[in-house]
Amino acid sequence: MSRFYITTPIYYINAEPHLGHAYSTMVADAAARAHRLMGNDVFFLTGTDEHGQKVERAARKAGMPPSAFADTTSQKFRELSPLLNISNDDFIRTTEPRHFLAAQELWRRVKARGYIYKGSYEGWYCTVDEVFVPDTQLVGGKCPTCGSSVERLEEESYFFKLSAFQDRLRDYYAQHPDFVTPPGRRNEIVAFIESGLSDLSVSRTSFTWGIPVPDDPAHVMYVWFDALTNYMTAVGFGTSPTDAFAKYWPADVHLIGKEIVRQHGIYWPAFLMAADIDVPKKLVSHGWWLMDGAKMSKSLGNVVQPAAYVRQFGVDGLRYFVMREMVFGQDADFTDETILGRYNADLANDLGNLVSRATTMIHRYCEGIVPLPHEPLLARPPEAELRSAVGALVTRVSTLVESFQFSQALREIWDVIGATNRYIVTREPWGLAKDAAKRHELDTSLYVAADTVRVVGELVRPFMPATGERILEMVGVMPSPTSWMALRAGALEPGRRIGHTQPLFPRIEHSVEELRIMSSDPTQPASPAVPTESPVPAAPATPPPAAVPPEPPRIAIDDFMKVELRVAKVLTAERVPKSNKLLKLHVDVGTEQRTLVAGIAEAYEPEAIVGRTVVIVFNLKPAKLMGIESNGMVLAASPDGGKPTLLGFDEPPAPGTRVR
Repeated sequence: MSRFYITTPIYYINAEPHLGHAYSTMVADAAARAHRLMGNDVFFLTGTDEHGQKVERAARKAGMPPSAFADTTSQKFRELSPLLNISNDDFIRTTEPRHFLAAQELWRRVKARGYIYKGSYEGWYCTVDEVFVPDTQLVGGKCPTCGSSVERLEEESYFFKLSAFQDRLRDYYAQHPDFVTPPGRRNEIVAFIESGLSDLSVSRTSFTWGIPVPDDPAHVMYVWFDALTNYMTAVGFGTSPTDAFAKYWPADVHLIGKEIVRQHGIYWPAFLMAADIDVPKKLVSHGWWLMDGAKMSKSLGNVVQPAAYVRQFGVDGLRYFVMREMVFGQDADFTDETILGRYNADLANDLGNLVSRATTMIHRYCEGIVPLPHEPLLARPPEAELRSAVGALVTRVSTLVESFQFSQALREIWDVIGATNRYIVTREPWGLAKDAAKRHELDTSLYVAADTVRVVGELVRPFMPATGERILEMVGVMPSPTSWMALRAGALEPGRRIGHTQPLFPRIEHSVEELRIMSSDPTQPASPAVPTESPVPAAPATPPPAAVPPEPPRIAIDDFMKVELRVAKVLTAERVPKSNKLLKLHVDVGTEQRTLVAGIAEAYEPEAIVGRTVVIVFNLKPAKLMGIESNGMVLAASPDGGKPTLLGFDEPPAPGTRVR
């Protein structure tokens, strides 16, 4: 069994957590969960960085002692774990006694080897980023990293001989080209090293909120010397016994934001080299979440609070969105419209529809038992192609997860989800069920669909843990903590009783504006809201038929041209509760997606029309049927006494095409 030690950055507590912090934690959690499923011995650390002048000033502004301020704010970061279903093994606080011991032990080792000396510091200091900025690196007199104003400091200080490690760091990067990823960040660090490294001030006397320097308590440690040591504190460095440190160090991955790559890529390895301690194996840095093109910032007032989005989209809805939307290493824009669109399209329509239709048909046609596939039929092209894609997906996702390409992994999982939905439409199990002679074909098609759903459920577990386990339960599989070790296509056991079908991601019918109102008002119900049912209004009395049917009134061409008919593609379909005739459809009409109600349930099973192209009256005024607002009408031929037949095409045009 391999071990895997992953850390998030420890979050600075001068402000409350927002999506940027939550994203780092969710990504690290997905990696940790995936490695556990691969059978690795995982240790996953997160926590808070609580010392430094910035915290001391924030506490003073809040009218609190630094210790009380730290307790209060750190707890808000700790609460991210249950909110976001995070599986961290430890939560480190740099104000803990164990961390004081670890940081002071690292200091002693570095000083004993001659790399720390006392002097006097005079220069520019950025309180926001807690970094010293040489005159040559100022941009317009401000910090080159965050753009904040800098302060001129002059005080006695201990210095770390960073300059002594310039050649050694250059050589290390040459020998370990993957030490920092993505490559662009590595190039930035190498260029910084090549420009020349100056010795680093690593203590302060102008404030007291920090870890005292051993044997000289008038000084407190520079916050980065203190903070970076946390990664070793959590696995036992500086305390006894040291078994955990020997087992888990060096860390496999430090997951960080791109703004702190320099501290992790230069200062941290140099500190460790000076103490004769192994450096971490890899630094993986991600981009920023932007709103309106700007990095999320409390000072700008453009932060996203995770709790509001969990309330509206669920934990797994938010987890899916951030990992699917951000290409790892790049920046990404966060908008309400995008998360709502991804929720309804990817989760409700694609994944939710696949799981629902596959398990519903096994209940309906196989009495809830996974059928036995007919072996010769598995070799047919549609079955063989899908099973081959599923088999390749298992290996591919594992590889992508190990390189933190989560967006690509989810994209490829959803490609298979789409292929499986198309396979079901091609095989039409609802039609096969009507012919006893086609029982082998029915069983095979349902088995292939259910087995693919099982694999999808396993593969989404790191990203959407609760969803993955619910999918497995619905196909009758008990989630295993190391299931990826033997994950393969075709391993679903026939004869297994499946669980009850449950909606995974009910569609959210609210507009973005309505969701914003509900997010700001906690008394409002969380989405997805279930529409209330209302009785069908009584039909007006009709007069008895005339003896001779009157000639239907005719309309002018101008009247007809008022009716706008368009092509639509059915994305989802479900029965309307308490109605034998109505189906609720969600359709793509090219420029938008719409919900409408159609009286075709007596002729069509819901799963039979998903993916089908139909014609709708596009400009019909909305009307409520059974409590559902219907935005359009599906055209069907309805002979007297017969079942409706949908209008169709030999070659379906694109959704949104006008019918003339």
